[in-house]
Amino acid sequence: MQTKKPQIASIFAPKTPAPANLIPSSSPAFGTPAHSLKPFAIAPPTKATILPILLPPATLRPLAFRTFTKKHSLTLTSSALQELATFIGRHCGSGWREEGLAEKVLEEVAKSWKNRNGGVIVDGASNELKDILKTLEGNMSGGRITTGRELSRQNSLVLDSGQEADMTNTRLGLRPNKALTRGESNTSFGMSRLGVEEVEADNDEGLNHPRKWLKVISAYDQPRMLYNVARKHFEKDPSKPSLMPPASHKTTLFRNRYNVIHQRLLRNDSFQSSTVATTKAAPSLKRSNSSNLTAQQTYKITPIANLLGRHGSHHMLLGLLSVLPTGNLAINDLTGTISLDLSHAVSIPEDSAWFTPGMIVLVDGVYEEEEESTGKGLGGSNGVGGIIGGRFQGFFIGQPPCEKRKATLGVSGPDDHTIGGGFGWIDFLGVGSERAVGSKMRKLEQRILRRSRQAETPSTDLDADMPTYARVVVIGELTIDQPRALQALHKILTIYAAEPEGSSPMTFVLTGNFTQHAVMAGGGASGGSVEYKEYFDALASVLSDFPTLLQSATFVFVPGDNDGWASSFSGGAAVPLPRKPVPDMFTSRVRRAFAAANAEAGEKKCPGEAIWTSNPTRLSVFGPAHEIVVFRDDMSARLRRTAVHLKTSKPDAEENDQENEPPSTTTNDENSEDIDMANALDGTDAMDIDDDATQPVFSKTKETPTNPDEIPLDVRTARKLVKTVLDQGYLVPFRHAIRPTHWDHAGALHLYPLPTALVLADPTAPPFCVTYEGCHVMNPGPVLVAGRRGVARWVEYELGGVGRVRECLF
Repeated sequence: MQTKKPQIASIFAPKTPAPANLIPSSSPAFGTPAHSLKPFAIAPPTKATILPILLPPATLRPLAFRTFTKKHSLTLTSSALQELATFIGRHCGSGWREEGLAEKVLEEVAKSWKNRNGGVIVDGASNELKDILKTLEGNMSGGRITTGRELSRQNSLVLDSGQEADMTNTRLGLRPNKALTRGESNTSFGMSRLGVEEVEADNDEGLNHPRKWLKVISAYDQPRMLYNVARKHFEKDPSKPSLMPPASHKTTLFRNRYNVIHQRLLRNDSFQSSTVATTKAAPSLKRSNSSNLTAQQTYKITPIANLLGRHGSHHMLLGLLSVLPTGNLAINDLTGTISLDLSHAVSIPEDSAWFTPGMIVLVDGVYEEEEESTGKGLGGSNGVGGIIGGRFQGFFIGQPPCEKRKATLGVSGPDDHTIGGGFGWIDFLGVGSERAVGSKMRKLEQRILRRSRQAETPSTDLDADMPTYARVVVIGELTIDQPRALQALHKILTIYAAEPEGSSPMTFVLTGNFTQHAVMAGGGASGGSVEYKEYFDALASVLSDFPTLLQSATFVFVPGDNDGWASSFSGGAAVPLPRKPVPDMFTSRVRRAFAAANAEAGEKKCPGEAIWTSNPTRLSVFGPAHEIVVFRDDMSARLRRTAVHLKTSKPDAEENDQENEPPSTTTNDENSEDIDMANALDGTDAMDIDDDATQPVFSKTKETPTNPDEIPLDVRTARKLVKTVLDQGYLVPFRHAIRPTHWDHAGALHLYPLPTALVLADPTAPPFCVTYEGCHVMNPGPVLVAGRRGVARWVEYELGGVGRVRECLF
């Protein structure tokens, strides 16, 4: 008999019956749960509902003015204010004022804008502002910035799509595709453009190739930076570049050059006075018993306008050498101009650099005021901003001291202590800043190059003398209208094609002039453009004989003054710099040769390519880790033609035993004690000179040797050229009438900070490899050696190391 259950309400909720097709535990003995657990199970985030509102820009204006203008010294345009009001109204809602949501958003936008070097004016139509707001939109929840730690570490910069998806999945409680590492949370300036990621071998073999991290930066693509004196910081030029800018841009060019060298000079120890000095005497150029600088021996730069009324006083000037309409030399800075007398001046150190009009130099001397201050004839305008009456009698003249790359960027190195300040966060090339991605790119470089070295040499014992892939071959003036030049190129490529597979150089740099005469202007055989194209067709036939090199290397072509189109109206004379590459219509056959070689090799992760770039150009390898500047110019010959003749302190050969003494140009006893500014201008590292062209090891030679006559003339010429260019920090330190430049693109001619390597392709100078202040300077010279028939010459540079001049017979 079946009994009925009493109909009594239970105090517990009835259990939900299990489904009929319940899958039991697969292993009850081990306690495996019957139902799989939810992966990465966390409580779903409670996202507060925000009711969007229409926020008028006029209502947000006081808060935006207080945040951007008062706090961060930025100026908001009406379009930018409209964008911010729309964004805050949509994502912060009605609590934008009471809960302080808008203030935090504005603060984050202002910081991100400054970190991107967006300039003083915040424009609503700029891509930078749109990227910042897009990043903030993905990191806001309930009107608040939820990922506070990651966002503050990244300074609200643009994340790539993969990073955005991972962070979004994490906020939604889903497991990200890959764990966020500490390095990725510190993604900073320029990181997204570099695409720096933790490259795994199994994920993408293409990114493990060194040439994937090689970027050729044209002079017209380089960011245009201007030094802001008030903020002591570099900023992007907000104006749009033009080949025919207004005349005011020429003034901006010279002002920026002066400001960069002036701030570099003020950071030099010799121009910084001690704050604990007990004496208030004016700094003097007297030699003390000690070899070190004392408080009285620190140098001070005097503005030219401050010379008025100080007749007979001793000063040091920093200014631009120029030529007055009367033909006399003058020196001018931002405050005025004064006539300069260098008839008794001596260069410091002796015969160490060139001095030409157009250079910014240091002059030490005495101001002499005219008895009649009223000007007569040309250049008679007096006062601040004009030509100051009188003249400046210069006794010593020198180049402004150079600054190492590490000191400029403010980074620590193996040889230096940690340096504060600097411009390490500035992205000068658009490939990422040094402090943001420098250390990570160096680790990536070591890992990739080590892996490629092990791949080409599987044995555990790696031969140190074996050629490596991280090499750059620089071939000088390649005049392809000469058959012997093509034969020399064929022999050079044969040498590298015979190397083991995988160890051939990663880059070949070929510099012009590619013709001996300006063919486009009717020079030479006057074949014009048709003949010019035939020369490159002959070059393509030579390159086609080496398909393995075309498949595994990047060929960079840098034009000269005789190349088209610029030579069609210049006739081979100096054309404005920077100049654009050779047009594609002449190089189509060369590109076809590369395409055919890559098609023959099949699918490759990193095929070879030919890049026709500007002059000058820059090669960035692994971001800011390696910066190579390539410049083709007859600079040495131009310096010899335009140099200022200076007095020598040792006219007789019998005075060689007193060469190390300071030069004396006057007979007064008080002036004979003046030092030669060597403590300030000669406090640089010794140059490393390649004495033997066949040996890659360099011998270290001091800048001031015991007997300069023992040093070969070619070495002294190389030192003089290198010191002049790097101390100026500018590739074209000439007057515009001698070497014209495009005013809006002159920023590409700056060498600040110093690159890691500089290729100065100058056929008028002897070939050399010199290291000065950490910058390795190379000159391959012409590929055909003058006076030696059947000899080809080029330079082979080891990435991060030194170069060597190589020769071969053909």
